[in-house]
Amino acid sequence: MTTATDRHADLVLTGARIRLGSGRWAGAVAVRDGIIAAIGDESDVLDLAGRRTRVVSARGGLVVPGFQDSHVHAPFAGRERRRLWLYDLTGRHAYLDAIAEYARAHPAEPWILGGGWSMEHFPGGTPRKEDLDAIVPDRPVFLFNRDVHGAWVNSRALQVAGIDRDTADPADGRIERDPATGEPTGTLHEGAAYRVNDELIPAPTRAEWEAAILDAQAYLHSLGITGWQDAWVSPETQEAYQVLAADGRLTARVVGALWWERHQGLEQIPELLARRELGSKAGVSPSGGPGSGFHPRTVKIMTDGVLENRTGALLEPYCDGCGGHTDNRGINFIDPELLAAALTELDAAGFQVHMHAIGDHAVRNALDAVEAARTANGPSDRRHHIAHIQVVQPQDVRRFAELDVVANCQTYWAQSEPQMDELTVPVLGPERAAMQYPFADLLASGARLAMGSDWAVTTANPLDQMEVAVTRIDPENRGNAPFLPSQRLTLDDALDAFTAGSAFVNHDAHGGAVEVGRRADLALLDTDICAPGFVTADKAPLADARVLLTVAGGAVVHDILS
Repeated sequence: MTTATDRHADLVLTGARIRLGSGRWAGAVAVRDGIIAAIGDESDVLDLAGRRTRVVSARGGLVVPGFQDSHVHAPFAGRERRRLWLYDLTGRHAYLDAIAEYARAHPAEPWILGGGWSMEHFPGGTPRKEDLDAIVPDRPVFLFNRDVHGAWVNSRALQVAGIDRDTADPADGRIERDPATGEPTGTLHEGAAYRVNDELIPAPTRAEWEAAILDAQAYLHSLGITGWQDAWVSPETQEAYQVLAADGRLTARVVGALWWERHQGLEQIPELLARRELGSKAGVSPSGGPGSGFHPRTVKIMTDGVLENRTGALLEPYCDGCGGHTDNRGINFIDPELLAAALTELDAAGFQVHMHAIGDHAVRNALDAVEAARTANGPSDRRHHIAHIQVVQPQDVRRFAELDVVANCQTYWAQSEPQMDELTVPVLGPERAAMQYPFADLLASGARLAMGSDWAVTTANPLDQMEVAVTRIDPENRGNAPFLPSQRLTLDDALDAFTAGSAFVNHDAHGGAVEVGRRADLALLDTDICAPGFVTADKAPLADARVLLTVAGGAVVHDILS
């Protein structure tokens, strides 16, 4: 038995297998004072149990390190959960019924706010204002879509925003228009939506942001998640995180990626440095084990949009869906030279950089920027990472390992579903469609993988995401054909990416593994998903497993056993 103390433990987990790594197992684990105190055979570890020790026996279960989500939007997801939540609904009529009911139930709200609609339920992926006008004619309605790259609005919202047929598209977005009249139809893409959200919609108070983070935290803990990287931290959400960390209510370990304003340039770096300095003093948690709290040490740069609305940046033009090509290559939100200069300065200042890159041009720009920083500054341990990586040219796959760039994978997206089949593949064409989400190729080339959900864009459940990583099939439609099956990962690779890989990208030396002396971040599953025969070539029902108990920094933060 490996042990760090002879004193009685606070918690002992037995019965379930303890996953220590690929092919390495133990029978029990003990926790004391927020750290893992002992690992070994059940009989040995139980010797550390005293009268006040909680002993949990979970026969047939599995203990893994607490999952870490490397790309999530917890405050925004928590806020939307407290507003009009459309994420769990399917179809235009279900959306409209929910919107009408919400408006009736909240007559005093000046705006109807929320989101979560999916583009595949509307022709061309663009809902219209008339549907909203029929049920909410007197108040502005603003509803982000599921991926938060566009918004559905009614006529009143367009009027309040001053958007009409003569309004020019912003450089970083587009107003969907009627092709005959030029009138706005009710969908705002990218910067057109963000301008309305940022300039006109009443901002949440700090107390509201705190409540949103706590709502999200409770939900993420219920899924076995003990830490995450927040991929969009504003000054307001940073303040809320810091308050929660300082008073002990932030039980997760959170890395904050400070948002890079794409309409500004290098002049914003001093403010980011000041925010990092403030966070290093204010974000320390008084409890929760070593390395816990809030750490705003990263900068998030959005380099392009998404493919479905044709704002993802491509090297060659989008297809028109009918065998030809358009003249549209998407949008590089940041000039490649500015991106390289920004990354070089941020790297020199000690920041990690977290980049959103969907299209192959955006991925190449991001890699080029890291290469420029390496050339100027030399090697570092910043652990820069590129999220989403939907379309990657084969010659760029190897550059991840060569440049020490972590591939931040949203594996749930790598499946055949209506948005992929109807809105994405037709505008990519067959050659580029076959380059999507090359996770296995990245791993084989030597790249390190981390995993994140992008919740609330898609499910936050790591087991759902790992099932897609292993099968490339939607867990709710297991009879579907796999999507580019050559890019499947093994279960061990998926588990490692969602634990050790994400802990690595989060600079978390105390998490990501079950090891004596590390912070006690643990998830107890009701099913041993690593048991021989559980995952085969024909089935991998990972999403059917449940999390029974979550331990974060030694504290039980989710428990359906007691």
